[in-house]
Amino acid sequence: MKDRDSHRIFPDAKQDIDLWDDVPDTAQTRHPAYRLAFGDPDFLVRDELRPVRLQLELLKPELLMAERGIQSTIVMFGGARIPRPEDAAQARTKTLAGLSRFYEEARKFAYEMTLRSVQAYGREDVIVTGGGPGVMEAGNLGASEAGGVSIGLNIVLPHEQAPNEYVTPDLCFNFHYFAIRKMHFLMRAKAITVFPGGFGTLDETFEALTLIQTKRMAKLPFILFGREFWANVVNWDMLADAGTISADDLNLFHMVDTAEEAIAVIDGFDAD
Repeated sequence: MKDRDSHRIFPDAKQDIDLWDDVPDTAQTRHPAYRLAFGDPDFLVRDELRPVRLQLELLKPELLMAERGIQSTIVMFGGARIPRPEDAAQARTKTLAGLSRFYEEARKFAYEMTLRSVQAYGREDVIVTGGGPGVMEAGNLGASEAGGVSIGLNIVLPHEQAPNEYVTPDLCFNFHYFAIRKMHFLMRAKAITVFPGGFGTLDETFEALTLIQTKRMAKLPFILFGREFWANVVNWDMLADAGTISADDLNLFHMVDTAEEAIAVIDGFDAD
C-alpha cells in the first residue's frame, strides 16, 4: 500500500478533506452544500444513502480483518445476561444464576480454541463474539488469557452495547445494521457455538441453521451448549414430527454441556 501510494500523481481523498481547513471563510464555503460528499456526515446519514452505508459496514471490517490475515473464525453466540459465576447470587432469576456455569464453559472453550489459533499466528480459528457482556465477554476473556486475538462485533443498542475490555482493540467493530453484522459472523465461520441466551441468540441460531438447511451455507460444526436449556426452549422433535422440518435436519447441530465435548465435536466433524 505504501509503495503504491508513493507513486500517486493525484491527491488522495483524505488530503482533499484536510485542505478544508485552508479554504477561505465565506458564506459559500461555510454552507453544507460545499462539503465534499464523502466528508459530510450529515449527508452520509440521509435515508437515501442507506445502500452506501450498508456497503461501508460490510467493507470496513472485511478490509481490516483481511489486512490482519484472518482466514477462519470460531463463532460464539450467547446471552449478554449470563452472569459471571461470582455474580450468580445477584442474578435476577434462579434459572439465570444456574446458567452462570456456561460463562466458565465459554471461557474455557475460547481459551482452548485460541491456543490452536496462536499456532496459526492468529490467522485461523479466531474467536468472534458479539463483543458485549455475558457469554460474549467470557469468549473474549478466554482468548485473551490464551495469549491470542479475538474479534468483537458490537451493535448500537439502547443497552448492553459497549464492548467488553477483552476484545482485541483493532478487531473491535461497531454496527448499525444487524444484517451486515450477521454476515460478518458467518463469512469466515469454521464452527458455530451457541450458548443460552434470549431473543438475539435465538435469532442468530435459527438464521444460521436456516442457511445451512437450505444449503446457502456450507455444513459446519454447529454446537448448542446446554442440553437441558435447549431441550426446554425448543421442542425439536415436535418440529420433525410435524413435518415442518425433516428428521435429517436434527443432525445439523449437536448439543453439549462442556467445552471438552464441543471441541470433540469440532475435531470429529465430517461434512458428509
